[in-house]
Amino acid sequence: MIRVDGLTKDYGTRRAIENLTFEARQGEVVGFLGPNGAGKTTTMRILTGYMPPTYGSAKVAGFDIVSESLEVRRRVGYLPETAPLYADMTVYEYLKFMADLRHLPNAEDMIDDALEMVGMEERAEGYVGALSKGMRQRIGLAQALLHKPEVLILDEPTIGLDPAQVVEVRKIIREIGKERTVLLSTHILSEAQALCDRVLIINKGHIVVEDSPENLQARLVGAERSILRVKGDADELAPKIAEIEGVQNVKAQPDGSVEFQFAPGMDVRPQVARAVIKAGYDLLELRPVGMSLEEIFLELTRDNTKEK
Repeated sequence: MIRVDGLTKDYGTRRAIENLTFEARQGEVVGFLGPNGAGKTTTMRILTGYMPPTYGSAKVAGFDIVSESLEVRRRVGYLPETAPLYADMTVYEYLKFMADLRHLPNAEDMIDDALEMVGMEERAEGYVGALSKGMRQRIGLAQALLHKPEVLILDEPTIGLDPAQVVEVRKIIREIGKERTVLLSTHILSEAQALCDRVLIINKGHIVVEDSPENLQARLVGAERSILRVKGDADELAPKIAEIEGVQNVKAQPDGSVEFQFAPGMDVRPQVARAVIKAGYDLLELRPVGMSLEEIFLELTRDNTKEK
């Protein structure tokens, strides 16, 4: 569990974050979403005890980050953007070194558990410096999980990975998030949509909005969107769809499909399907289409940017 109340951090005259208030619960993956420089890493460094806030307070696993910083560090697993690895150690030696730093009992068993969790048992005797970027990221996750923390904080966990490695690391994070509190930062919008139960969108040090990706879509669209695809040339189809009562914002797409909107609770897709068939077209596809997180982010930060 993470509880943050009014967290503010100044670097000299520059304010990196201001009055952040949010929480992340056990068994939940919360995404900290925003562009580079928005304040994500600063917040995570404060929550892990790396630096103190200028104002405000936060509790991690029930302990205050300032007055009980050592207890917080015992209960947090942290993977910074660049994993703190030693290239001349074997994987097992590195994890043993980290276990000794934490004075962990039964270190061998805990190392074995961490390696199994990230799927690296067969690489235990390999040198860290010889591993791929994706494998090194897994070892970084293993050290963060070594002491079985209640809270896991991950800063850009898939940055620099190839698509196959991204899929593997995301799968591990989803499994971890079933039992622990996970807070991860990213500026990759699709990653937040794929991984997170809730997202906190931060821009210029302020939280713009907090909600699930699905709820954000519903709140911002204000209408249901659907896409229509037919066999053959659909150039003349869009005007026919626009004539149907309740249909809004009909747009013919470059790929030959037609996109349209209708008010929530007023599902006009049956009428659209009948109109397509009546017009002599073969209906290939008629499905709802959600608002992407990219569109949500641009919508939420556009006014914020104007105000600044």
